[in-house]
Amino acid sequence: MKTVLVTLASLCLMVSPLHAKNDKHNKGNSLPPGLQKKVARTGELPPGWQKKIQVGKPIDREIYSHSKIIAPVDHKGLITVNIDGRIIRLIEATREVVKILK
Repeated sequence: MKTVLVTLASLCLMVSPLHAKNDKHNKGNSLPPGLQKKVARTGELPPGWQKKIQVGKPIDREIYSHSKIIAPVDHKGLITVNIDGRIIRLIEATREVVKILK
């Protein structure tokens, strides 16, 4: 019983730094305050923001809300959207960019 508790405690200690690291990275997914104000005022994203979309990284919900679906979800769970003139293929469940087509 003691070994089970010791093992559980050590696992908790090992996982907590990983959890903190993920929280740190998730903060970078939201729009900066100035861009949030601009989106709220005009309803459009500024032109420079689309350069921050990178393959392998998820798209922020605010940016995704401005997308128009071009091709619905396929059998692999991928969706193709148009965001400010860019054609992007994403994993629908995570909004992770798989490929930037245009």
